[in-house]
Amino acid sequence: MPLVRIRCLLLLLQLLLLFSSAWMGHGGDEGALLAFKAKISHHSGVLDSWNQSTSYCSWEGVTCGKRHPWRVVALDLSAQGLTGTISPAIGNLTFLLSLNLSTNALQGDIPTSIGSLRRPQRIDLSENMLTSVIPSNISRCISFREMYMYSNMGVQGTIPPEIGDMPSLSVLMLFNCSITGTMPPSLGNISRLTKLSLSMNYLEGSIPVGIGNNPYLAVLQLSVNNLSGLLPPSLLSNPSSLYYFYVAENKLHGRLPSDLGNGLPSMLQMGIGGNQFTGPLPLLQDLQVFVLDYNMCEANNEQDWEFIDSLTNCSRLQMLSIGGNQFAGKLPSSLANLTSNLQWLRTPSNYISGVIPSDIGNLASLANLDFDDNILTGAIPESIGKLTQSIQLYLYSNNLSGRIPSSIGNLTALSELNASGNSLEGSIPPSIGNLRKLSALDLSSNKLTGVIPNEILELSSITIFLSLSYNLLEGPLPSEVGNLVNPKQLSLSGNKLSGEIPDTIGNCRVLEILTMDDNSFQGSIPATFRNMAGLTILNLANNQLNGSIPSNLATITYLQELYLAHNNLSGVIPELFGNSTTLLCLDLSFNNLPDMTRSLMIAIPTVAALLLILSGLVWAGSLYRKLLKTTPKEEVAAQFIERELPIVPYKDILKGTDGFSESNVLGQGRYGTVYRGTLENEATVVAVKVFNVRQSGSYKSFQAECEALRRVRHRCLVKIITCCSSVNHHGQDFRAIVFEFMANGSLDRWIHSNFEGQNGQITLSFSQRLDIAVDIVDALDYLHNGCKPPIIHCDLKPSNILLNQDMRARVGDFGIAKVLHEATIKYLAYSGSTIGIRGSIGYIAPEYGEGLAVSTSSDVFSLGITLIEMFTGKSPTDDMFRDGVSLHFYAKAALPYKVMEIADSNMWLHDGAISNDNDTWHITRTRECLSAVIQLGILCSTQLPKERMSMSDATAKMHAIRDKYICTKKSK
Repeated sequence: MPLVRIRCLLLLLQLLLLFSSAWMGHGGDEGALLAFKAKISHHSGVLDSWNQSTSYCSWEGVTCGKRHPWRVVALDLSAQGLTGTISPAIGNLTFLLSLNLSTNALQGDIPTSIGSLRRPQRIDLSENMLTSVIPSNISRCISFREMYMYSNMGVQGTIPPEIGDMPSLSVLMLFNCSITGTMPPSLGNISRLTKLSLSMNYLEGSIPVGIGNNPYLAVLQLSVNNLSGLLPPSLLSNPSSLYYFYVAENKLHGRLPSDLGNGLPSMLQMGIGGNQFTGPLPLLQDLQVFVLDYNMCEANNEQDWEFIDSLTNCSRLQMLSIGGNQFAGKLPSSLANLTSNLQWLRTPSNYISGVIPSDIGNLASLANLDFDDNILTGAIPESIGKLTQSIQLYLYSNNLSGRIPSSIGNLTALSELNASGNSLEGSIPPSIGNLRKLSALDLSSNKLTGVIPNEILELSSITIFLSLSYNLLEGPLPSEVGNLVNPKQLSLSGNKLSGEIPDTIGNCRVLEILTMDDNSFQGSIPATFRNMAGLTILNLANNQLNGSIPSNLATITYLQELYLAHNNLSGVIPELFGNSTTLLCLDLSFNNLPDMTRSLMIAIPTVAALLLILSGLVWAGSLYRKLLKTTPKEEVAAQFIERELPIVPYKDILKGTDGFSESNVLGQGRYGTVYRGTLENEATVVAVKVFNVRQSGSYKSFQAECEALRRVRHRCLVKIITCCSSVNHHGQDFRAIVFEFMANGSLDRWIHSNFEGQNGQITLSFSQRLDIAVDIVDALDYLHNGCKPPIIHCDLKPSNILLNQDMRARVGDFGIAKVLHEATIKYLAYSGSTIGIRGSIGYIAPEYGEGLAVSTSSDVFSLGITLIEMFTGKSPTDDMFRDGVSLHFYAKAALPYKVMEIADSNMWLHDGAISNDNDTWHITRTRECLSAVIQLGILCSTQLPKERMSMSDATAKMHAIRDKYICTKKSK
């Protein structure tokens, strides 16, 4: 009997414990949920059911367990419009397996109490507005398999190294946050990791080697960071499940392994997993996406390109994109042997030479083929007509020649075709008229001849643009042009078109930009132009048009620019032009119109003073474009030398530099060496930039610098004296540019070195730095707003700013500058693509790492960094700037009260007033001025381009700061 009683008591005790546990779980979980609700300030109604009138296990979004029916195992409130914060009470849901709060507007910290959860397998806090670091104690959640915290721009700090202690973690998604620091090596310890995405953060340093040892890793996304160093060989040379490799827009460098897709060593092929392999096992047998765009990886010879040969073993490859790197040498023919499953093949903005493989048509599944902005030569292969699945074909900005193959008309799926900026010849194939899905066609800046095929003008599918400008097309413009009822832009400039402009052109009612300048059109301006109600730019300059200006042109509502210069127009000028509220530029010069002074002044008053300048720039630009359209790329710089600058023989340069003596070396860069020299019987001291023709990209740099400098004339830009394009005494190509000599070297030396300068000074005074800053902004303002087309310097930094005898600045080194030709601007406007811009670390704008289009705001960013550096003496690449701290934020944190603490103390060595503690008035005024300069630098170097000052505003502001300081000193 006692034994039975004992058993009953034990049973009762178990029941009491079970009931107590269930009751405690009930109260604890319900209380945690109500505490969570209390922190939510708004929701879509999903929490209306969360009240104690019903069991919390029936509340919307809440799931309780089967084995433990009173314990919450899942909480899913995704996309419910939640605002507020996440309550730390969430850590009391100790049986929680899955937490999903994604796609809301939650703010505040990620609760550290999440680290107390022991059972969760999945947590998703993505797409919120959380603003904290990732708790290091989250590693205690050893059951975690999937962690999603992406698209929380406020999540910052570093990736906790402890995250490598989560052995079950298979998915880690932290992209599009503000995470800084390095990738912890411990990430390589997570042996079950299959997906890792850290893209769009601020990570730096190298990719941990250990990551490449994970055989299960399938997805690796590290794009849009500041990662540097080499790609770990183990990452691409070990057998793995990797199928998605996306590391674009970083600073990775070096050569790709030649065995990227090759087989394993033969001894490993004999019996793996009980199978017997008869051929090589691909290292990356599952690889589908390989994107390495906009890094600094390179290839210079056939051996370096062997990674393409190995990729032919990757039968599942769908995307191969290596644009915006430093790949040079000839494009390997094995490219055409890649898998027929390949859909994207992109190599833009490199230095690739040679011809397009003749068998490129083997890649029958290609939807996007992009070879633009290289130095490819030869003809477009006939086999390109086999790419019948292609939607986008980009071949622009190369040196391609020969005829456009008629087989291109077989690409009936094509939406965009751009082959501009080459040396293509012959007539335009009428077969292009078969491309009934074509929305954009650009064949500009070639040497195409013949008439415009009617078949092209029948393409009603063209909705973006049609550009045939700057060719050698002739004959009348067919009346079928009226069938182009949908394009927003039509450009026929710079050809030999003649006859009257057909009235049917008025049927192109949605046109916004129409350029027909630099032709031989005759007759009157059609009155039907009035039908193009959305027209913003109309350019008919440099033709032979006569008659009067149709009065209804002045009634086009959105017209902003009208160019009718250099025609034979007569009659009166429509009065309505003077009342236009949209017209920004009207050029009627060089016609037979009355009162030309008045005709040039009827644009909006704020821009009237610019009209004569614009007219001259348009005319000068048209002359150069005519030269460009008839000249192969290789000859542009040479003809510029012959036509615009005196020729200097190689022997004169050899003699003037003492045989390129080391004692005359002024500096050395990537593409060549700058020597001090003399010309004209040793009467003129010059700087001679000699290009290393063996260095990949040196010709491109020479060409870019020639093209930019031939267009500019400004006191704040380094003056080009002459060029030399010849052969040296060994019979090798020789290219050099001769500049005016800058006696005081680069600004960089004066900021960061203590050397004996002029008049015994050892550094730059505050006043001198202000003057130099004014010179720099004036130079950039001229390049951006005074040149037509604009010029983007792309590499503004103190080492590219030189000082003359009077310590005034001259901006130089246009080796990677970009002249924004019409075709370039147009393509960027519609495609949003970048054009392979490269700059210097620390000064390059962050948007180039995000794939955004080239713009003047990138120079503004570099200007901002340069201004801060000038007045603080700190380089943006200084060792102190790491772990998320940058020169920009260093300066911003000092405003407004600590600005004197970050100032370069060397500035005050020449200003006795500053060192005199009693002169508080002058110190205060100087502090105000310094603060204003630093503030300007900060406003120019913001992360987002749209938040930066415009160049014109920055110029005005810098002048005002300098002028105020001068007045302050005078008044004192």
